[in-house]
Amino acid sequence: MCIDIRKSCECGKRRVQFHLRDNILLPEVIIHLYCPECHGPEKFDGSTMISDNSWIIEYDMALAKMMVVQKLMLGVDTVRPEFLFDQGYACWQEMYPGEQDEIKSEKTKIVALLKRDQKTYLETIQNWNVNRIKELTPHKGV
Repeated sequence: MCIDIRKSCECGKRRVQFHLRDNILLPEVIIHLYCPECHGPEKFDGSTMISDNSWIIEYDMALAKMMVVQKLMLGVDTVRPEFLFDQGYACWQEMYPGEQDEIKSEKTKIVALLKRDQKTYLETIQNWNVNRIKELTPHKGV
């Protein structure tokens, strides 16, 4: 079972849904959230923050370390912002904030083609799927 929480960014313009895997952490572990429009902290602190898709999440690392060490019996050095985010212990519910709304909007436009031109619709939806996978696939340096 997972806890589902929603948190507003510091400027209050956006509200995001978070996923807290396996009830390991409390919602209070996320202390600040900065959207791309927020005026985030003057200095990014990699020991408490993670940046993802122009968003910054700041964690209460003392609380996170205590809970993860106690519940998962991992070494305290393992518990970093990247660990919390990448392992799903405190991360976006979606791949990135606003993903579901974006998909809905894009698909609504594509489905409208179905009534006018089925061939164009099929080509467009196929290209959209292929491009979406490319966008979400991590790129390795060449």
